[in-house]
Formats: sequence, structure tokens, C-alpha cells
Amino acid sequence: MRARNLAQDAGCAVGAIYNVFGDLTDLVLAVNARTFESLGVAVSDVLLDAPSDAVEQLVIMSQAYHHFAAEHHNLWRAMFDVGRPATETAPDWHLREMGQLMAHFAAPLSMIFPLLGEQDLELMTHALFSSVHGIVLLALDETASGAPTAEIDRMISLVLRQLSASAPNS
Repeated sequence: MRARNLAQDAGCAVGAIYNVFGDLTDLVLAVNARTFESLGVAVSDVLLDAPSDAVEQLVIMSQAYHHFAAEHHNLWRAMFDVGRPATETAPDWHLREMGQLMAHFAAPLSMIFPLLGEQDLELMTHALFSSVHGIVLLALDETASGAPTAEIDRMISLVLRQLSASAPNS
């Protein structure tokens, strides 16, 4: 992304961009904040009519994540492709939005794995999210995963249902 092209598309002077944002990374982060918020809404909205079964809640949230990524592919990719030095932590808003997204997944996981302590539940939540994210990321590029895009929802469902089958209360 170049400031000159962006300014041309927005119909403003290049300087106007830098009056609002310190640099292009700040601009991308601002767009990412809105995208994260939209993603959170998409995931939480499917819970309004969700069944009480925790596994089914995970499945429909994960499928909503996939659909959001497919419908807003460039915005979704930009949320995770921000270049920043390894020593620099993510902005507070990013951590907050990610925490809210993780909380949606943690709730049903705590029902599936009631014996997990708080730290292990947090790790399990991040592992599940990373797994779903990886499936979606690789599957949206059919050449990377070898799985057709049309099968992503089914793939997610199979993985999550197998996970729950191994749970102590299953």
C-alpha cells in the first residue's frame, strides 16, 4: 500500500492521511480495529440462535469465522499481517478485541472440559482458535491445503466434533 495511491482513491492530499495517522501502519491498525469489531459481531450474532450444546456452539462460531474470512478476505488477512518489530507488543485494542473473541470460544470449551484449570482452559481456547484459523487460512488458498473451499465448514465440524468426543464428559 502506498500513501499516494490511497490518497488518490480517497480523493484527498497525501498530507491529509498523515494529519490523521502517524504512518501507514497506524492506518492499517485503525482499519483492523474496525474489522476485529465486525468479526466479533459476526461470531457473537450466531450465538443468539445457537443450540445449548457446547460443541455445536463451537462449530457454528467457527463456521461464522470462516464465512467472515471468506467474505472479507483482504480485511481479515490484514488483521494478522501487520508488520511490527518482534519486540513490540500488539496494541491494547488488538489484545482487547482478541480477548473478546477468545471469550466466545472459551465459554463452550469450559463446558466440554469442565476439569481444566483456568490456565489450561486459556491454552485450549488459543489452541482451538489457532486450529480453526489455520484451517481457514490454508483452505481459502486451495493449493495450500489441498481441500476444496466448499469443504471448509465440514472440515471444521469434523475436527471440533472429534475434539469433543475425547472430552472427559463425553
